[in-house]
Amino acid sequence: MKKSRFFKHVEKFNGTFTQLEEHNRRWEKLYRQRWSHDKVVRTTHGVNCTGSCSWNVYVKQGIITWEHQATDYPSCGPNIPGYEPRGCPRGASFSWYEYSPVRIKYPYIRGKLWQLWSAAKAEHENPIDAWASIVEDPKKTAIYKSARGHGGMVRVHRQEALTLISAMLLYTIKTYGPDRLAGFTPIPAMSMLSYASGSRFLSLLGGEMLSFYDWYADLPPASPQVWGEQTDVPESADWYNSQYIMMWGSNVPLTRTPDAHFMTEARYHGAKVVAVSPDYAENVKFADNWLAPHPGTDAALAQGMTHVILNEFYKQRQEPQFINYVKQFSDMPFLVRLQPSAANTDDYTPGRFVRISDLKAADTPNAAWKTVVYDTRQKQPVVPNGTIGQRWQKDRQWNLELKDEAGNAIDPALTLPADQSVVVDFPYFDTTGNGVLKRNLPVKKMTFQDGSQQLVTTVFSLMMSQYGIRQSPNDQLAAKGYDDANSLYTPAWQEKVTGVKSSLVVQIAREFAQNALDTGGKTMVIMGAGINHWFNSDMTYRAIINNLILCGCEGVSGGGWAHYVGQEKLRPQEGWSTIAFANDWQKGGARQQNGTSFFYFASDQWKYDELDNQALKSPVVTTKHHYQHPADYNQLAARLGWLPSYPQFDRSSLSFAKTYGTTDLSEISKRVVEELKHDQLHFAIENPDAKQNQPKGLFIWRSNLFTSSGKGQEYFMKHLLGAENGLLAKFNEHCKPTEMVWDDHSITGKLDLAVDLDFRMVATPMYSDVILPAATWYEKEDLSSTDMHPFIHPFNAAVSPMWEAKSDWQQFKQLAKTFSEMAKRYYSQPQYDLKTQPLGHDSPAEISQPFGEIKDWKKGEIECLPGKTMPSLALIKRDYTKVYDKFIALGPNARGKLGGEGYSYDVSDQYDELKDLLGAYDEALMPAVRSLTWIKKLPKPSFTFPVLPTAQLLTELGRMLKR
Repeated sequence: MKKSRFFKHVEKFNGTFTQLEEHNRRWEKLYRQRWSHDKVVRTTHGVNCTGSCSWNVYVKQGIITWEHQATDYPSCGPNIPGYEPRGCPRGASFSWYEYSPVRIKYPYIRGKLWQLWSAAKAEHENPIDAWASIVEDPKKTAIYKSARGHGGMVRVHRQEALTLISAMLLYTIKTYGPDRLAGFTPIPAMSMLSYASGSRFLSLLGGEMLSFYDWYADLPPASPQVWGEQTDVPESADWYNSQYIMMWGSNVPLTRTPDAHFMTEARYHGAKVVAVSPDYAENVKFADNWLAPHPGTDAALAQGMTHVILNEFYKQRQEPQFINYVKQFSDMPFLVRLQPSAANTDDYTPGRFVRISDLKAADTPNAAWKTVVYDTRQKQPVVPNGTIGQRWQKDRQWNLELKDEAGNAIDPALTLPADQSVVVDFPYFDTTGNGVLKRNLPVKKMTFQDGSQQLVTTVFSLMMSQYGIRQSPNDQLAAKGYDDANSLYTPAWQEKVTGVKSSLVVQIAREFAQNALDTGGKTMVIMGAGINHWFNSDMTYRAIINNLILCGCEGVSGGGWAHYVGQEKLRPQEGWSTIAFANDWQKGGARQQNGTSFFYFASDQWKYDELDNQALKSPVVTTKHHYQHPADYNQLAARLGWLPSYPQFDRSSLSFAKTYGTTDLSEISKRVVEELKHDQLHFAIENPDAKQNQPKGLFIWRSNLFTSSGKGQEYFMKHLLGAENGLLAKFNEHCKPTEMVWDDHSITGKLDLAVDLDFRMVATPMYSDVILPAATWYEKEDLSSTDMHPFIHPFNAAVSPMWEAKSDWQQFKQLAKTFSEMAKRYYSQPQYDLKTQPLGHDSPAEISQPFGEIKDWKKGEIECLPGKTMPSLALIKRDYTKVYDKFIALGPNARGKLGGEGYSYDVSDQYDELKDLLGAYDEALMPAVRSLTWIKKLPKPSFTFPVLPTAQLLTELGRMLKR
């Protein structure tokens, strides 16, 4: 409206509610032409979400106008609803980010740093010397680090930014070693090639990639505790197959928006829905029953249900379906030896599993890792198929068929013929501390191979005893009934804890189990952040999983646990991981670090920790490896090889081969072991505040780390970044680690350089030193997959990257080129990087330390053996002048066996096929496939490796299944 006409008299009518004005109608053009377009591009979103929804993006005259959900998913079959509609309001609004005022358009460097860098370059011809003159001067570093978060970014040419980053990388590698460099980006599956771009670059350098799933508590620790795997859950379409769904701490309509329709459709299919939530969340309105426990008390609710299931379906009715299931698929029939209780001298407490090595002196392979059951047919303990010892045996039979090692059919006993009854002490943890629960337990005496008489029982008997299920008529320590509020784990007891009526818990438990009985296990629990983001989440999850296993639901279509918090499934894992971690050039050369440990020490949160582990110590056992401070447990885990720890030592990982004058790994390992034993070499996390042990460079992409993902933000601001902060906490002087060096000084600004790739000016780029403009999801090619459906969705560029934005792959590719060119000036020969590696699961290393006994080489309790009692050691040859060449070409190590989870298969033919199709990179320089030079060709190797010809694949899978 023009100002000159604003006060002009206008005609009013309809009681002055309406007025007549004269204007042009050009504004209508926007709406009339909104639905016209030049092209439609199929793509998806790379947001930190596991939806992996397919979208159509509409483009007119080079401008993205809007997006719409794709509705042509392949059918699930005639008896299951389709996957569409699949999307959410967040995805439907993404086109606005393309042209948002907060869009990062150009490369930027922090102004204070740019001034220092410009002056340093004028004084030093060598870029490394220029960078050294800045970071080795505390006054200069304080100038730009204290400015983090205060704006003042300066637009620069991209090559200037890449030169500065490369100078930092080369200086850090030369001075401290490559393991002082780290990268953080979450969930590879959401845009797997973007993830691989930075991880491939850092892996070629020797830097570490940090995990994410554990750091913001999305990882359910109960999953590796129960199954030994991170997370594996059913697709959302399988909800429709369920006949009884419990939404437990998962607000499905809000947090699982693309999948929620399967839950509502399952209701029309006859499924009953129960919501467990302290508040009236969106999902409650879909429920037939609403259970509202007090926040954080969900474990007690699940345990009340377990009491009912054990009593009615295992004691009173003894349902064959359930009993046969737990005999075959759970540890219920395995034998456990008892040991004296530390709480009461006359009582016992559960010890470890009985192994065949306890019972027989025969030379059985991996005998210490073969647990036993009592076979009612042979009337003796036997080793069933499927123990971890058989997995790593040469001619293994690692399956769950109910047979012994000789191939004889077995019938494991859930309870043993009792010789006597003893009092067993169970640890009991609640808000008041670590208590002791006394129960009666029927046990059997068994003669071990050393001639000793030991009391043994089964896991099932222990569980019945712990839950207070009466196993003998005169048991005075068992629960008197469901209304016995003084007996732990009864429905009445849980009511005191949760506030949920005991009668309702009994009802739901009966329905839960009876439905599983009637449908063959089609009872499902959808779990989420509402119960996972708690300190005691492992106990909550395991209590729920117990119910699912007791009812034979796990592994059944329409049944089992369904955890949906940040989980993912990267479908072409074998091919992708080869590219992402540069295994095609250096197998085992990538460093991977759990983010929780890295940030806990790097941001100095360990100095403020007030968690007293004394309150968490079990009162029924004694151990010499008990610490008050959580950080000490991390020290123990790192030096015994249970956890990765980078930076790894208090000296450069490139210095060992030079110092020792050899590249013989066995000789280097001997020298390292001797220095560790004589306290001449230390793990870096023993003194994380020492300058040489601090992380120096951090790359962040696809993430808002410093405010969204960075738990303990103010600690990040102060100690990691050296920025202005609002940290009010003080060092906890009353609880110091005993295994670490404590520095009373507050170390700030550990990071020399923070580099961020993003398309939005959110908090992380504001606190970073270098910002590179990233292409949005509508401007690049990539791949996306999820565990919520079986499809792999491609990203396709609807428009070219705008302004000076580039895809993550192109940005790291350019950085690799600049780095390699600069490295030629400083590295005439390859460098030898000594790399520590934790004892990994799905490898023979997982049976390195038997019986669950903690033996610390640092305290002289066992010999220091790499790969056995400490991390394994590897010597990686790194040619920093060839990083770019290796980055863009698929290396020769990919021609051979690929796989994962301990399995592999040969893909030599597929590699040769790619080489014939795409050509060699440079046979004289390196015999590699040229396929990674162009991003659009990158999906080809990702898909080709894991997908074998059908007959060959089926044959290979058949061989695996037979074992």
